Amino acid sequence: MNTKLIAKNPTAYHNYTIEDKLEAGIVLSGTEIKSIRKGKANLKDSYAIIKNGEVYILGMHISPYEHGNIFNKDPLRDRKLLLNKREINKLFGLTKQKGYSLVPISLYFKGSLVKVELGIGKGKKLYDKRQDIAKKDAERRINQAMKQRYRD
Repeated sequence: MNTKLIAKNPTAYHNYTIEDKLEAGIVLSGTEIKSIRKGKANLKDSYAIIKNGEVYILGMHISPYEHGNIFNKDPLRDRKLLLNKREINKLFGLTKQKGYSLVPISLYFKGSLVKVELGIGKGKKLYDKRQDIAKKDAERRINQAMKQRYRD
């Protein structure tokens, strides 16, 4: 089945060490789907929680649809994620451990359905973030040097 990326969370891998991933459906209204099809969704400050045995995504911004008038919903409303009971229980057990949280990584179309890729991540400390930045910088320099060497 073909997938089309809608939005990525740019801070997910920077702020968290992602240990496990899973795919979830999301409950949306008609005008939200139309807005998503135009690419007007943002996952930057979003996160997921488990409330009353159900998983919700908070802070995900979907811009109101221009022609939606009274049918538009609040852009930052809480949206329910569709997971089965076994997956929710697994997530609940993992998030109760110290430092683990549910982080939305990407939003994409799978066929005609909108899916969210959720990651179970452990928050990074400042020195971990610095190490990652230094590692990426070193790899970038090596790649540039290799390109330069092959050009000459």
